[in-house]
Amino acid sequence: MFSELTDAMIVNAVVLAAVLASDLGPARKISRWRVLRPVITAAVIIPLFVDKPVTHGTGLIVEIAGIGAGVLGGLAAIALMGVYRSPETGQPVSRAGAAYATLWILVIAARAAFSYGGEHWFQAPLVSWAIANRVTLAAITDGLIFMAVAMVLVRAAWLGARASRLPAQDDIAVAAR
Repeated sequence: MFSELTDAMIVNAVVLAAVLASDLGPARKISRWRVLRPVITAAVIIPLFVDKPVTHGTGLIVEIAGIGAGVLGGLAAIALMGVYRSPETGQPVSRAGAAYATLWILVIAARAAFSYGGEHWFQAPLVSWAIANRVTLAAITDGLIFMAVAMVLVRAAWLGARASRLPAQDDIAVAAR
């Protein structure tokens, strides 16, 4: 379809736009759609941009490392987000500000810089490493895509779980007395 670099940049842009649009602000409603949207996005991104994941060797390790980095990034992101019950509506809402946005921007920028650098700044060393370790360019790209998807899915799973565990509005009113 596109080049590996273009694929990675498209995924980066889609992930950043979707996350910041849905999360930034002091009282973002947590609905079923908000939790499911990243899952649906991942279900669309994976088949469009991941042709054939590697199932063995160092390429598989690169892909698993991408997932691991995404999980760690997702955990860092949720540490910067609060979930509470809105005093006005009683519905679960989240709060995310500048630190949250900065983390996502830095992670996406680092992925984009790596993708661009692999084509323009350090292509020869990357190719040498890939040949020596029998890793395809597709496995590296898949690792970056899996990282993005894992980060978003960790955030979505945590939002859903955290919102479902909030005390009921009546429990909050009783505790305040």
